[in-house]
Amino acid sequence: MRYRKLGRTGLAVSEICLGTMTFGGDGFWKVIGALEQESVTKLVKGAFDKGVTFIDTADVYSNGLSEQVTGQAIKGLPRDELVIATKVFGRMGAYGGAQTPEAQRRYNNTNLWGLSRKHVFDAIDASLERLDIDYVDLYQVHSFDPAVPLEETLEALDEVVKSGRARYIGLCNHAAWQIMKAVGISERNGLARYESLQMYYSIAGRDLERGRAAGEGSEPRDPALEPTRRRLLSGKYTRAGAPTDGSRRLAFDFPPVDKEKAYDIIDVMKEIGDARGVSVAQIALSWLLHQKHVTSVIIGAKTEAQLNDNLAATSVELSSDDLKKLDDVSKLRPEYPGWMLERQGGERTTGLS
Repeated sequence: MRYRKLGRTGLAVSEICLGTMTFGGDGFWKVIGALEQESVTKLVKGAFDKGVTFIDTADVYSNGLSEQVTGQAIKGLPRDELVIATKVFGRMGAYGGAQTPEAQRRYNNTNLWGLSRKHVFDAIDASLERLDIDYVDLYQVHSFDPAVPLEETLEALDEVVKSGRARYIGLCNHAAWQIMKAVGISERNGLARYESLQMYYSIAGRDLERGRAAGEGSEPRDPALEPTRRRLLSGKYTRAGAPTDGSRRLAFDFPPVDKEKAYDIIDVMKEIGDARGVSVAQIALSWLLHQKHVTSVIIGAKTEAQLNDNLAATSVELSSDDLKKLDDVSKLRPEYPGWMLERQGGERTTGLS
């Protein structure tokens, strides 16, 4: 296991991060995973023993249960060797609805979700209580909140950092302009700034690359989210083999992806994997680890076998020919104004030293 700096910070994180969306399984989240405490503790310890020190969770995962079982699982591990990340934004309670009048009332209360000063303060305290720790290393906003001024959110997060409840802040699921605007506000006002960007990024979903050029060198670096695209890129599925009952992909087909293109990518990954004696999932993860803007890759696992297969990707070295094949089959379709900028000014990047 290798370790990399998180963005511009002095914090080192393992190149593989253990995701916890499969932990708990309350309500809606049961379709993704429903690991109980004993299984979670075994997975967390197994990952730690293999060098994984970075763990990512969120308050909304299983309506707080994921944080609770994660907190219990790390009790036997040295806290100062771990990097614990969680998130704030979403509604707590039954996803998409509620089962009791009280739960319905709370679910519909605008103040109980989002990125207002009130909710940020309430949410960090609730997360720390569920995790049963004094601080998180990384506190991330789970989405952009169009209803709250960025200044309000960033000032609240700055106070969270200054109070010692979080060491650093990061963000997830933002557009490039939203990221740059937030970074500008933080730098102009002397506030804690976002140091990491957690986004959906995989060899079958490279849309993130469209917005990178605008902020190259100044924006946070990425822990990559869902690298195997809900197991689609694990190699278990082909054009001829649809998911079976019990599959996360059958119950939770998200995020959207061009499946025919994904199958083309799987064909190339399988060819490379077969030649090396490794799994398709390991090739998908290794490709991400070869991307210079990726700091850490978030994996999800329901079994020790899945965990070990994913962790083995850290020892897979892809050749330049392998990377070219993978880049070619997965490249983004040209999109305006990108294709015009490339047509008019592409040579400027190669013709000047």
